[in-house]
Amino acid sequence: MSKYLLFFMLLFTVRELPAQGVLDKVKTAVQSVSGNSSKLSNEEIIGGLKEALQVGADSSVKKLGVADGFFKSAALKILMPPEAQKAESTLRKFGMGSLVDKAILSMNRAAEDATSGVGVIFADAIRQMTIADGIQILKGGDTAATAYLKQSTTSPLTAKMKPIIDQSLSKVNATSHWKDVFSAYNKLTRSNVNTDLSGYVTAKAMDGIFYSIAQEEKKIRKDPAGQASALIQKVFSNK
Repeated sequence: MSKYLLFFMLLFTVRELPAQGVLDKVKTAVQSVSGNSSKLSNEEIIGGLKEALQVGADSSVKKLGVADGFFKSAALKILMPPEAQKAESTLRKFGMGSLVDKAILSMNRAAEDATSGVGVIFADAIRQMTIADGIQILKGGDTAATAYLKQSTTSPLTAKMKPIIDQSLSKVNATSHWKDVFSAYNKLTRSNVNTDLSGYVTAKAMDGIFYSIAQEEKKIRKDPAGQASALIQKVFSNK
């Protein structure tokens, strides 16, 4: 097994040690397991990493791709875009808060609906991971694997999610609510709001997905045995 591969995999699993930086932790772990590393093939090592990434992606999609996955998340709930916040304040002031609430709920429902179908995109990106990708992740930070997925999947995610978002917005009447909100607002002001609703929701939904995957990655790094498959446990059993 190459030194770089071992560094890379250990970066995912070494537990937090306050007195050491990430690279110091990796070096310490390498020294402790180098005598047993030959038991594992490069295929097993890369396979363990891919499974770890799949765990994080699957967990995030499962958590967010259901009713209230976004809407009841304090961190990920989709709110009015910055351009519309003044409009929201004005509408609530004039007793039209229910219109705003319906629009917000509809945006979150659309994001939840679209998220449920993106697992295959992450699976494809994970299957295509190479040793070179691993070395790049090694040079990154605590969410380097998430960054790899973001770079690899943003374009196909957008292509897949936006049409679903469009359909979902129509299905839950978000477009209608959005039109109602800003038709009412535009009667009260000369500064009309013109926002790409589906584009905004798509971008916010992807932000939420990658945020969730990053949190899952941190969990796997902290406690691989508690989160991982049998293959990952085998890869990291010699510590």
